[in-house]
Amino acid sequence: MEDAAIIALYWDRDESAIGESSAKYGPFCRTVALNILSVREDAEECVNDTWLRAWNAIPPARPSPLRAFFGKITRNLSLDRFRAARAQKRGSGNMELILEELGECVGGGDSVEGAFDARETAGVITRFLDGQQPLQRQIFLRRYWFGDGIADIAKRFGMREGTVKSNLFRTRERLREALEREGVAL
Repeated sequence: MEDAAIIALYWDRDESAIGESSAKYGPFCRTVALNILSVREDAEECVNDTWLRAWNAIPPARPSPLRAFFGKITRNLSLDRFRAARAQKRGSGNMELILEELGECVGGGDSVEGAFDARETAGVITRFLDGQQPLQRQIFLRRYWFGDGIADIAKRFGMREGTVKSNLFRTRERLREALEREGVAL
């Protein structure tokens, strides 16, 4: 089913919108959640919560593209669950490593000032990524947005794992330099 038809189902408050969303985007959302959480049951719960969030957001929203809308909801739900689990038991896994890698060039903050800084930083990162070669941008996003492992990225792009690691390292260094040029506190 086309995205416009799925959105129309949401606007009509037709419950089949959830089934159509799940059929078309469920595997994608499960991959995003599983890359972050590494626990199938938790990932599945986040995907189910995605459909509820979408139901509550559409209308008034008319998201385009729908895949990105669902992916963002799933990612945010999964990160919330990851942070909650980490706070409870300080677990480890792929996401812990990913956050550590990014922590080298992007700081964080839980205060109001930190939230403002995070929005400013997001803008700098977006502009930075827009200026990167498509392959570097895709590798960076696969790692730090989708949470893909190094081996998965290497396989996806037909590269050696060492090449992916080097590419990510150089991109993070360029990002750190861009953040410093923009006056973002690291």
